[in-house]
Amino acid sequence: MGVLMSKKQSVDKVQKCTAVVSAFQSGIKDRAALVKQAEGDTEDGDVPAKTSTRDEEKSAEDGKGGETESGSGPSGSSASVNQEAWSRLRDGKGVEPEDLEKSHQLTPPAYVRPKREADDDQPLEVELAIKEQPKSDEMCDVCEVWTADDLYPCRICTRVFHDGCLRELGYLRAEALQEMRDTAHTVTGWSCYYCDNLNLLLTDEEMYSLMETFKQCKIIPESCLVSDELLQYHHFVSKQQFDKDLTDEQEEEVLAQFAALDPDKKGHIEWPDFLYFESLAVLRKFRTENSLVRLLTAKERDAARLVFLGLDLDEDGLITRAECCQAQQSWFNKLSKDSQSCNLSISHVGPICESSPASSSSEQSKTDDIRPTSWADFLRESSIYILAARPNSTAMHIRLPL
Repeated sequence: MGVLMSKKQSVDKVQKCTAVVSAFQSGIKDRAALVKQAEGDTEDGDVPAKTSTRDEEKSAEDGKGGETESGSGPSGSSASVNQEAWSRLRDGKGVEPEDLEKSHQLTPPAYVRPKREADDDQPLEVELAIKEQPKSDEMCDVCEVWTADDLYPCRICTRVFHDGCLRELGYLRAEALQEMRDTAHTVTGWSCYYCDNLNLLLTDEEMYSLMETFKQCKIIPESCLVSDELLQYHHFVSKQQFDKDLTDEQEEEVLAQFAALDPDKKGHIEWPDFLYFESLAVLRKFRTENSLVRLLTAKERDAARLVFLGLDLDEDGLITRAECCQAQQSWFNKLSKDSQSCNLSISHVGPICESSPASSSSEQSKTDDIRPTSWADFLRESSIYILAARPNSTAMHIRLPL
């Protein structure tokens, strides 16, 4: 299989190769000079041997002193790991440090958190009749090389990747790589490590606020949480924000959300799922619906168009409120591993909302269900659910409308 490159790329490659060869030749000359000098010093006497012995003794003393200062006990090691975890949380990197210390691995890309623009809360005009149909990139986002069918596209953005590059990068483990190979070219699709991490949508200020809450609640980054810890966390947040404890109904809702974040019934929720759930809570708290629409990619807007047009059978540009809720549920169809309907697969998410037809037969509820919803309103109301469906995880990171 060949690799196609432009003329400019070919020139750049040649220049880089020339620079490497020159550096290699220069290194050989320097090394030869050092060897010659070392041989001359050896003839003069045994000074190097003594010096080497002294250096070894000094290094051993420094090592002992360093162990004493840094603390060789478990507490020192635990503090170091915890500090690394907080750093990765702040910088948006979710890999262990030992996974990035291998000399053969590629350098992870630097990530800059987004900033709020002046017009961030203003409505964004998105045409219903015009499909955007963005094309995926032609070259791997990591190595910038084109190799045809060996590239795996992201279903959210336009980036494409080689599985080998992602393995060398250290961002995806063996199981995640196999999942990418199995789903990237299917209807289900695969989210790259940028789009899969909902926490990267937060600004520096929003991330700082979330980290402060974690520290005050003594939540350890990258650790699993059991149901009692999740309840304790929400009790603290409620006390901090509203100066009152959770009610019995709110505790039941937290436990229902815990079940949604633990679809495999492991008895705990993974750190990424908890982080994504809290990141969505921050977005709902600090962002307007117009701001959330601006976070959607062209592929996500096209998917929303397809769903809306499929429900707008009379082509009048309007759907009912009930159909809107049905569409919001459809974003999570990809998460169901069995052949059950969407309504059955999400029945564990939580109590049925009061406006649902199943919870009340009142006339007000029926009237709300047939209320017309335009394309612009549909996109604004659905944006948070579209974002919540980005991760590859099977967990439900947001409560669904039923």
